[in-house]
Amino acid sequence: MSFQNAFLGSLVADAVSMPVHWYYNTRGIDEDYPDFDHYIAPKNPHPDSILWRSRYQPIGEKDDILREQSKYWGKRGVHYHQFLRPGENTLNLKLACELYRTIIKNGEYDPDTWLERYAEVMLTPGWHLDTYAEEYHRAFFTHYARGKKLSNCGIEDIHIGGLSLVPALLAGLEAVDQTDEEHLFQSVHNLVKHTHSHPHTLTSARNLTQILIELSKRAEIRNVLNTFRMSDVPLNKIKAWENMPDRKVVGETLSTACYLPESFTAALYFAWKYSDDFSLAVLANAKVGGDNCHRGVVVGSIVAMQTGIPEKWLRDLKCMDELRCDQS
Repeated sequence: MSFQNAFLGSLVADAVSMPVHWYYNTRGIDEDYPDFDHYIAPKNPHPDSILWRSRYQPIGEKDDILREQSKYWGKRGVHYHQFLRPGENTLNLKLACELYRTIIKNGEYDPDTWLERYAEVMLTPGWHLDTYAEEYHRAFFTHYARGKKLSNCGIEDIHIGGLSLVPALLAGLEAVDQTDEEHLFQSVHNLVKHTHSHPHTLTSARNLTQILIELSKRAEIRNVLNTFRMSDVPLNKIKAWENMPDRKVVGETLSTACYLPESFTAALYFAWKYSDDFSLAVLANAKVGGDNCHRGVVVGSIVAMQTGIPEKWLRDLKCMDELRCDQS
């Protein structure tokens, strides 16, 4: 199937997970959002929010990426995505939509052009409504405010959020008919290294790219994972976990947190187990909590390449209009 499916699958999985993002006690998920099966709105208080531990204090205009949202830092119970609507995407996937449109408008992916656009939108008041921005965003713009070139502002981040824009990049390149495999791999590397230059993140980005390329040739998920050896992913264990409860696997055996490579293994567990059912895959991923939004990028993009996406998810996905490239 097309990389467009992978991109849309990543958007859906993120929006499904958004209300329960960074819940680390699954009892809280069950109490606050019992048995959900579609997009829902986030609620305050968020029982596992750690925003109360921090303050957001930008140096100046060149790193103020949270604007009016900064007043919520330092308070208990604040949901990271408190102002988002059902079916709306979190910050990284909103950036993914922007990357997709930028590639199509320009007819190519140019790293410098994208970094300029990234800085422009992140510093535009009201462009996003998220209360939280990950460490890599904050560090990037702190470096920018201190005078570094945009291409030198990234950090060695090891979080699965570093893969958030990969499906969008592949879909954008496909849309402008630039699908030579080496070009795809190099473009992914260039994209990820500018924000997440850690070797684990770059390896996981390459692995995800390889999987999606193979699926674009109409291979099936289980066949791809069986034949594509990844040194940091224990496929034999993923197979053994298939009949276990999801929260036993991701939550007890594997962490629900964001750190690579374990979070990538957790994502592949869901992609393997629910390889023939997109809805079950994204809902199961969401309901174990943790960094389910960014883990969901991997789950949703892979499974959507095999199964497609049920219409109900696309109908209520808020970003669908934003993907039009005739808008400024």
